Formats: sequence, C-alpha cells, structure tokens
Amino acid sequence: MMAKKKTFEESMKQLEQIVEDLEDGDLPLEDALKKFEDGVLLSKFCFQKLDETEKKVSLLLKGPGGQIQETPFLSTGENLKEER
Repeated sequence: MMAKKKTFEESMKQLEQIVEDLEDGDLPLEDALKKFEDGVLLSKFCFQKLDETEKKVSLLLKGPGGQIQETPFLSTGENLKEER
C-alpha cells in the first residue's frame, strides 16, 4: 500500500505539536533530540512547499492599455508599489 502524501497543513500541525512538546521541557533528552530532528525535517518540508507555492503564484494586473498582464509574484510587496 502506498503511503499517504504529507500535506503542508498536516506538517504544520505536527511541527506545532513538536514545539509544544519541547517547550514543556518534560521529555527525556533522547526523546527531545528525536523530536527536534523531526521538527527540523518538517520545517524544511514546509519551507520547500511554501517556496514552491510562491513560485506558482502570479498576480494579474492591468497594463497601461487596460489589458490584463501576468506579473510574477514579489514577496516583498513590490507589486503594490508598482500599482501606485
């Protein structure tokens, strides 16, 4: 049977649980280290998913002639500056 593909949302929930567990401070050292390692892997997965998604996103803006033109998504808010 094929393993279920992990989603961003599931990974974030797991990561949040790991953070809570580590913040409690009640784990034995070995368990805390394992959770930390799992958290690092989940964090990398989530960042990768966000990066992939950001690359897919584009904003549709009206060009000078009123036509719709596709503009790459800029994460720093530069698209908003360009519209003004």
